[in-house]
Amino acid sequence: MDDVTSKHLPTPARAPLDAAAAEAALPVWDLSDLYAGPDDPRLAADLARTEEEARAFEARLSGRLAGLAGDTLAKAIADYEAMWERLGRVTSYAGLLFSGDAQDAANGRFYQTTQERVTTISSHLLFFTLELNRLEDHALESKIGGSAALGRWRPWLRDLRVFRPHQLSDEAEKLLHEKEVAGRSAWVRLFDETIATMKVKVGEEQLTVSAALNRLSERDRAKREAAAKGVSEAFGDRVRLFSLITNVLAKDKEIEDQWRHYPRPGSYRNRSNMVEDEVVDALVGAVCQSFPRLSHRYYAMKAKWLGLEKLQHWDRNAPLPDEDDRLVPWPEAVERVLASYAAFSPDLSAIGRRFFDKPWIDAALRPGKASGAFAHPTVPSAHPYLLLNYHGKSRDVMTLAHELGHGVHQILAGAQGYLMSSTPLTLAETASVFGEMLTFRAVLDAETDPRRRRALLAGKVEDMLNTVVRQIAFYRFETLLHDERRKGEIAHERIAELWMQVQVESLGPAFEFTPDYGVYWAYIPHFVHTPFYVYAYAFGDCLVNALYGVYRDGSVKDFQAKYLEMLRAGGTLRHRELLAPFGLNAADPAFWTKGLDVISGFIDELEREPRDDVPERTDA
Repeated sequence: MDDVTSKHLPTPARAPLDAAAAEAALPVWDLSDLYAGPDDPRLAADLARTEEEARAFEARLSGRLAGLAGDTLAKAIADYEAMWERLGRVTSYAGLLFSGDAQDAANGRFYQTTQERVTTISSHLLFFTLELNRLEDHALESKIGGSAALGRWRPWLRDLRVFRPHQLSDEAEKLLHEKEVAGRSAWVRLFDETIATMKVKVGEEQLTVSAALNRLSERDRAKREAAAKGVSEAFGDRVRLFSLITNVLAKDKEIEDQWRHYPRPGSYRNRSNMVEDEVVDALVGAVCQSFPRLSHRYYAMKAKWLGLEKLQHWDRNAPLPDEDDRLVPWPEAVERVLASYAAFSPDLSAIGRRFFDKPWIDAALRPGKASGAFAHPTVPSAHPYLLLNYHGKSRDVMTLAHELGHGVHQILAGAQGYLMSSTPLTLAETASVFGEMLTFRAVLDAETDPRRRRALLAGKVEDMLNTVVRQIAFYRFETLLHDERRKGEIAHERIAELWMQVQVESLGPAFEFTPDYGVYWAYIPHFVHTPFYVYAYAFGDCLVNALYGVYRDGSVKDFQAKYLEMLRAGGTLRHRELLAPFGLNAADPAFWTKGLDVISGFIDELEREPRDDVPERTDA
């Protein structure tokens, strides 16, 4: 199979670019494809219509599903989907508006009020899935066998019934559902608003959390240290609040897990990801066993390259001596990513370009905006939106490639409809990480300067370590924290100890961690928003390493077409079925080792290359 060559990429300009120019004309999304504003009459009408339909749906069908014929039940599922799609449009709009500016109190009130209204409406729909799960397997199969219309919904029914053993009584389920807005969701909102309104003092500057964290990749070590200490101080001042949020949410999860008889804290997430606990254990075990040959080995080399006896936590993402720290203008980043996609599949690139031709991306930097990046699918009748904080660095280009992969995946899967378009988190990361890999390989293959090529390779290793090693360390931290929370409330000092324990284990002896790093767990949003999400990144990275290897060696005919079909499947197929056309099996323990071997191979290549430019050791 032909490699991606430089002809597919724009010629990079080597002129320096100042920060103001890098941030100029960054896109801001336009949410009017959902609603014109919080007071849009269409939004109020959608809520009113859905509430009326939901009440009628409950009155007509509650307690009667067992007696419905297959075609009638299929029509009921279609009606249920239509109502949820309308509610999904409303909640997507409120959530995106809040993410765009959480400092605006009106956005927070609108977000909370919307959640409360949708919860009230959807309480009339709750009976439907509970009652479906009370049907015996043979009775449901009999209905499906007699109705082609109902057979279309088999994947959704299959995934719904995964939670059958953990279902509570209708009354208990309704109580948990209605209390969500005043319970877990309220604590999540408190976390989000706290982060969004925080200021980090770095020298004489007052920065947002996102801007301060971005300083940790500055070339000047003194600037990195100042930013790191500013972050430590800002979160340290609020550590009791973040500890309270963490303790409350962990206890809330423990209570519900015990009622639902989940064997351990991560089991619900694994069920949601349609993956067995044992498969996750195999992944985590393989990564932990590989810490020495991956992160420990790489960071020992990085310390030498930086001329340091020991790395501090603010050196983890430091640029390497060879690294090109030129800021990449947004238009160049866009074309670089789209060209990389096009070299793989013109169809993939064409879908991706729609995000830039239309106002579907918010990449601008501003106070109150959510930190990090995400792709929100909204609903199939609309389109996804991407949020980034684009600082113009090479990692930001890879983040763009990553989130665009999500967006393209969400568009392709949208044909499956609201209920079956969403993929488990483990598979949701496939297209994003694959998009990153396409962009990286295109840039690497186009680079002819050995020093810059080596820097690109080292940067990719760091990204992969952040995706695999660091996320599994996060998963280990969550596991330790939730296990310990079951013995009682955890003091913030103990949370810091657990955090430092996994950092030492995962990053290795090249680091000398200062005590102030003990509070850095507090800014990780996944711990609050989606407990035990983080291993999905490692799952996706190792899966993509194996998948991309198949693509590069040309062993699978029509790989691109099969890849697009995999994305179009949405949530209708499990990982075994999706990977079978590529000759891969994630249930095979050797599968994970094969993915980790790719990272180790990159490190091998870096070790083999002589470096005559290593600076003398310095702590400056």
